[in-house]
Amino acid sequence: MCLIINTLVEEIMSRIYLSLGSNLGHRQQNMDKAIALIGSRAGEIEGRSGYYESEPWGFSSENHFFNCCLMAQTSMDPLVLMDHLLEIEKEMGRERKGADYSDRLIDIDLLMYDTIQMDHPRLTLPHPGMENRKFVLLPLAEIAPELIHPVTGISIARMLQLCPDQTSVIPIFHG
Repeated sequence: MCLIINTLVEEIMSRIYLSLGSNLGHRQQNMDKAIALIGSRAGEIEGRSGYYESEPWGFSSENHFFNCCLMAQTSMDPLVLMDHLLEIEKEMGRERKGADYSDRLIDIDLLMYDTIQMDHPRLTLPHPGMENRKFVLLPLAEIAPELIHPVTGISIARMLQLCPDQTSVIPIFHG
């Protein structure tokens, strides 16, 4: 007699946190489209902040940004996920012009991937400098205030309190 044992192999899911921004074109539509594409191609969205309007950070522009943060689950490894996110940006019309900051239709940053710390030529995790950017921390604190940054060991809520960024970040609405 032969016993056949069926085993279920569950996909290993990882929790990710993303920051999105747009300061060209119809900002809300750009953000809505990016969120839909992320949900269909990169992972299951579990949480989403409202939209915030912020001044440009790191460069001068008359165009203010819409920003938000997402919490999602993915089975992709970090580099594959990053490739998908960059493809979404490209498909939406993002043109990368070197390392300098500039106006953009869409920007998708992978802030954290579980508690992974990674320094790869194509990806650094957690996202470097996020603790200095109020336009990232304010929406992230809305959806994950108790999340602990794996390098600093402090919560996102506390990180927001300590943030030196004085640029204007205004809640707009929950889209």
